[in-house]
Amino acid sequence: MVGSRDFFKGDLVRHIITFFATGAYSGFLPLAPGTWGSVVGVGLYWLVRYLPTPAYIAMVVAFIVFAIWVSTQAQAIFEETDPQKVVIDEIAGILVTMAFHPPVWQVAVIGFILFRLFDITKPWPVCWFERRFHDGRGVVLDDVFAGIYANAALWLLLLIVPSMGINLGF
Repeated sequence: MVGSRDFFKGDLVRHIITFFATGAYSGFLPLAPGTWGSVVGVGLYWLVRYLPTPAYIAMVVAFIVFAIWVSTQAQAIFEETDPQKVVIDEIAGILVTMAFHPPVWQVAVIGFILFRLFDITKPWPVCWFERRFHDGRGVVLDDVFAGIYANAALWLLLLIVPSMGINLGF
């Protein structure tokens, strides 16, 4: 009988994990793979943006769990801790960033910028997760918390900017 560990060593499974971990191979693009992964995240968000709120939340939670598993497997495949080419965590972070916001392109662009800002600067506790966990949890949860910060900052901007007389176009 073939053990599950042997199954995950198969080429097809390695390719499938690599496909998801690298955000449909966007993590292999040169210069700032995390930014490319975030672009893929915005694309996925655009596909699911009209889901009812409970369905969106369930999808994001399931995606985070899947991303943690995939990231752990990808670390073994690439033989690195938190490889730059693994960008499924950025996709999860973008999905968290955009939760509960108006599904319009202007908000998606602002959310993208805010997420990248928090993902790059890694304020506490974002950086804590990355240092504390050396498996898929560390890879993904820092981006989930960067997404939470970006989500909150996006809410603040959407409240403050219109009160200053600036029309965001939606």
